[in-house]
Amino acid sequence: MSRNEPGQTAQDAGSAPSIPLSDPTHGRNGEPSIGNLVKDASASVSTLFRSEVALAKAELVGEAKKAGAGTGLLVVAGVMALYSSFFFFFFLAELLDNWMPRWLAFLIVFAILVLITVVMAFVGYVLFRKVRGPKKTIASVKEVPTVLPGSHPSSSSATKPTDGEHPAIPRAHDPAKG
Repeated sequence: MSRNEPGQTAQDAGSAPSIPLSDPTHGRNGEPSIGNLVKDASASVSTLFRSEVALAKAELVGEAKKAGAGTGLLVVAGVMALYSSFFFFFFLAELLDNWMPRWLAFLIVFAILVLITVVMAFVGYVLFRKVRGPKKTIASVKEVPTVLPGSHPSSSSATKPTDGEHPAIPRAHDPAKG
């Protein structure tokens, strides 16, 4: 049965599958098509981004473990210092007891502790008042639309510049609202 029977293809008859004479992924003159170039570029950027994220994770995991161990030890040291301070202030009151009545010595130590608490609370309050938002990050994010392709101001009202410099970001469509 060397000849093909009617209704039988060359592949069915045991011959090798046919090889296309041209690559379907290439355009004219054997050059890659635009679609394939875009697909390859997108895949390359995606691979690069994933590789960078994996590298950052690998570097940060070890450093995070070190930072976690250091933080844990600092917390333990802080708790021990806090417990030790009780004995220091009790010692201070007993020391003052040598020159004044006992109740007055403990009252003075109590007043010192209240004064330290008030000063620390005030300094903390002042530091919190100085906290500001990430101004550079906000400015950088506002500039992103100006560097994206196709984001140049057009006649559309959604992209007209609001402050004379940057176009407004159009609102996203909410499918729930119709």
